[in-house]
Amino acid sequence: MRKKRKFTASVWREGKWFVAQCLEVDVASQGRSESAALKNLADALALHFTPPVPTRAPKVRPVEVTVRAA
Repeated sequence: MRKKRKFTASVWREGKWFVAQCLEVDVASQGRSESAALKNLADALALHFTPPVPTRAPKVRPVEVTVRAA
């Protein structure tokens, strides 16, 4: 189920680029204009919240480790 959510962003200029950083989630992006940076941030946030889909089945293997008893 998809749901729209609103986030807030801090936008500032670094040289020729605008940087947009989401304040609620550790995601940032950039663009040549403020609107481009915000659009790229929206794309990055959508990708951030998209669950990963494996392209092939993962190989799950046991791992044995010796640890010192406390």
